[in-house]
Amino acid sequence: QVQLVESGGGLVQPGGSLRLSCAASGFTFSSYIMRWYRQAPGKEREMVAHISNGGLNTNYLDSVKGRFTISRDNAKNTMYLQMNSLKPEDTAVYYCNARRWAFDYWGQGTQVTVSS
Repeated sequence: QVQLVESGGGLVQPGGSLRLSCAASGFTFSSYIMRWYRQAPGKEREMVAHISNGGLNTNYLDSVKGRFTISRDNAKNTMYLQMNSLKPEDTAVYYCNARRWAFDYWGQGTQVTVSS
């Protein structure tokens, strides 16, 4: 049974930090490109960052470059998103995604709220 479980979301003040985790099970994690997406109320889901299966290649949404860092630990079947200098516009539900060929898996999401 494939599972992606996000954790680490919460309420944080502007300028603060959060670290999201995505724990994977039920598939060969190290073979999949992994991505973080987010969806704010009334907006379409957008890709925040992705990381290659080996972790060497990463890419980011322009608005989070220099503030967010995606990483993965294939030994622990876990992906991370370190979010620094958070802004109110980062408020959204954050989802992790695993994709390889026709296989496309999603987590249930974790809420991140940036507010004073």
